[in-house]
Amino acid sequence: MAPGVVASAAADSGINHLLDPRKKWYNNRRILALNGWIVLLLITSSTNGYDGSMMNGLQSLSQWQNYFNHPSTHELGLLNAIQNIGALAAYPFAPYLSDGIGRRPTVFIGAIIMCIATALQGASQSEGMFVGARFLIGFGLTFAANAAPMLVSELSYPLYRAQLTATYNSLWYAGAIIAAWTTFGTFKINSTWAWRIPSVLQGLPSVLQVLLIWFVPESPRYLVHKGKEEEALNVLAYYHADGNRDDPLVQYEFNEIKTAIDYDRTVAANVGWKSLFNTPGNRKRMRIIIAIAFFSQWSGNGLASYYLNQILNDINIKDSTTQLLINGILAIWNLICALIASSMVERLGRRFMFLFSGIGMLVFFTSQTIVFAQFQINAQPAAAHSVIAFIFLFYACYDVAFTPLIVAYTVEILPYPLRAKGFNVFNFVISLALIFNQYANPIALAAITWKYYIIYCCWIAFECVFLYLYVVETKGLTLEETAAIFDGEHATNEILGQGLHAAGKHEGKHSGSVDEVEHHVGTLEKV
Repeated sequence: MAPGVVASAAADSGINHLLDPRKKWYNNRRILALNGWIVLLLITSSTNGYDGSMMNGLQSLSQWQNYFNHPSTHELGLLNAIQNIGALAAYPFAPYLSDGIGRRPTVFIGAIIMCIATALQGASQSEGMFVGARFLIGFGLTFAANAAPMLVSELSYPLYRAQLTATYNSLWYAGAIIAAWTTFGTFKINSTWAWRIPSVLQGLPSVLQVLLIWFVPESPRYLVHKGKEEEALNVLAYYHADGNRDDPLVQYEFNEIKTAIDYDRTVAANVGWKSLFNTPGNRKRMRIIIAIAFFSQWSGNGLASYYLNQILNDINIKDSTTQLLINGILAIWNLICALIASSMVERLGRRFMFLFSGIGMLVFFTSQTIVFAQFQINAQPAAAHSVIAFIFLFYACYDVAFTPLIVAYTVEILPYPLRAKGFNVFNFVISLALIFNQYANPIALAAITWKYYIIYCCWIAFECVFLYLYVVETKGLTLEETAAIFDGEHATNEILGQGLHAAGKHEGKHSGSVDEVEHHVGTLEKV
């Protein structure tokens, strides 16, 4: 039996009957306000997306090429990879800040560093200064990108948690769109401002976060973990139940959080880096997390993300205006596809979306390889146009799962005490994969052109097999329930049971509460 089939049986969350079907994000003032603060966190991803698209665009600008003396393929590799090298330098510290001083202050620290770094990038007087600024951007981004998606997931109203967390990574393309069209708009400026303006604008999301982040509430999970239970209860009550601390939904969430954190401290002993691999449940988590981190960067997407201009040159599309236009349209296409997919995560389920994404990528990347080879061998103009079409179709499939789900899925399958460290490992693996890609891709493309694509075709086929065997369905579960399904029957029953009993005590006239406790716990015992 496929692993995902077992987990899906548990997808009848104990929280579902406590949600008021009349309460929507558009008709409840406090949920609307909460979602507004969450948007401030979501734009963290835009800074990262801006970077890849900006570097694509800058390579098409003669002003940038001339100022930095037409960087070689090795220098281009460094210029692209240095941000991720900066990220690597920050990884040892990021989870300790997120768990130690809180999610919100960690986002603030990262945003401050990125504001300074983007100012230096825009003011660069040499290639060394440009490289140093990009190192700092990666260093600061690590702190913000470690804390922001966890805070989104831990704050969201339960009905919208999956969609909002999935939107986090989808907004990578919002930054990419701004960068692509900014470079398209500035390339006619006959001075260094053609590349300095896009370089400075990369810091805009960080400026907003520095100014507004202290209005965002802190994570209730963090507050409970630090013993600030009254404050945590107040946050949940204010945003999830219009201030009613005795609301059954609030009591369910609060007691489930307390039980899960206590369980991880005392029973599972989920503390320290070693615990990431100590138990069978944690090893299952890390196997999936490390794999999807690599897959998200080693599926051929890194070629068009950072070296689209080189691909277009290889198919004889060399006009700067055309290249910048394709880059801008591709970013808009990706954002639309990713946001549609983000809205469907609770309807379609994680497992289906990952499998659809993997199979679709395999079909269209293989097709892209064939037509690229046809152009290289026979110089057929129709083949060049087909390459562009298959790039767009490939990204449509990539965006079904590997844009919206990789962050959301990683955060939700990790228990609270391991969330910051496990998510840090996820980001670390992505940076390693990116550094390899950013050094290897331009060199390999220059040396063997279309033959390099065959390697990715084989790798994507392996991805499909892995996703089928190991991805677990988590549709419809709370954070605590999702994390518990990896730890076996006892953990799941303990966490779900405590939440339901607490909700039942505060449900007043809800006569079915005791029966529903027994029903949900009984269902999970079968799983």
